[in-house]
Amino acid sequence: LCSFFFLSSWLPQTVPLRGSHWQGSLLALRASLPTRAQPKKKKKVDLKREQAQKDRMKKKIKKLEKLAPEMIPIEDFIPPVKYSDNNRVRSLPPLSFEETERRVLLMKKWCVFKQKQDKAEKKAVQTLVEAQQEALKELRLESEELYQAAIRRDEGLFPFERDGPNYTPPLPGYDPPEGKCIDITKVYTQ
Repeated sequence: LCSFFFLSSWLPQTVPLRGSHWQGSLLALRASLPTRAQPKKKKKVDLKREQAQKDRMKKKIKKLEKLAPEMIPIEDFIPPVKYSDNNRVRSLPPLSFEETERRVLLMKKWCVFKQKQDKAEKKAVQTLVEAQQEALKELRLESEELYQAAIRRDEGLFPFERDGPNYTPPLPGYDPPEGKCIDITKVYTQ
């Protein structure tokens, strides 16, 4: 007790206060607990493990850089099915008599053109077939062996194989299964 009075005699009797309410004098008694604590000790880091982790990350980054980025399809570029419906919503304005006549005449001219074109193609094919038949007749007069070789089918020219009819009549009273719904929605992650 004597030492306490001895120590308190040389301390100033009034504690000078600082200008702030939260910052008291160094000589003043503190009734609250200290708010600052000792910093936590750092964990010891294994350098080999850390280097291996960095190397793995570098490999992953290189692999991702080599791969082309996956393009996510833009749904706006795919038109919805409802827009491909052929039913017209708006009715067309009625055409004038001159316009309908013009369209009818144009359609008739088109039909005549296509008919002439078809006749010309058929005539060209007919003349080629007739020339081929005449050439085969002349070849037969020359040599029967050459004629038989000419009319033989070339297997390598048109490879054609045909099986019998695979139609099987349905079983009476058979109710086919409806099937399963499989969700094929694509999920994109980056």
